[in-house]
Amino acid sequence: MATAKKTIAAKKAAPAAKKTVAAPKSAVAKKPAASAATLKPIKTAFNKTKLQAHLAEVAGVEPKAAKAVLAALEATIVASMNKKGLGEFTLPGLLKITAQSIPAKKKRRGIDPFTKVEREFAAKPATVRVKVRPLKKIKDASL
Repeated sequence: MATAKKTIAAKKAAPAAKKTVAAPKSAVAKKPAASAATLKPIKTAFNKTKLQAHLAEVAGVEPKAAKAVLAALEATIVASMNKKGLGEFTLPGLLKITAQSIPAKKKRRGIDPFTKVEREFAAKPATVRVKVRPLKKIKDASL
């Protein structure tokens, strides 16, 4: 009989505990979404520390967490663009970074388009050109 009373008391206490835990999570989750919808246009350029502070304020997290996220994003982009990496990185909806390899060009003789005199054009080594393309959200925001 004593065990039956304990289990009934435990069942009554458990739903009350769940309700108190669920309420703060939903309040925290709504705060960043509401502030993201009401963002005003930014008229000044950010340096790294001001960007981290701004992101921490908008997201409602500690500045240390925003700094860690930016560092992880930077490391991910560098690893993707590495010589042995994929060679492209997409930040969904915002931008796409690609690496385009340009082959070497040999020394050649040709006509200078400005002076119309024949001359030798120097050789150029192989190189990699990095291109950044804006995607839909950035294009729509700039209209």
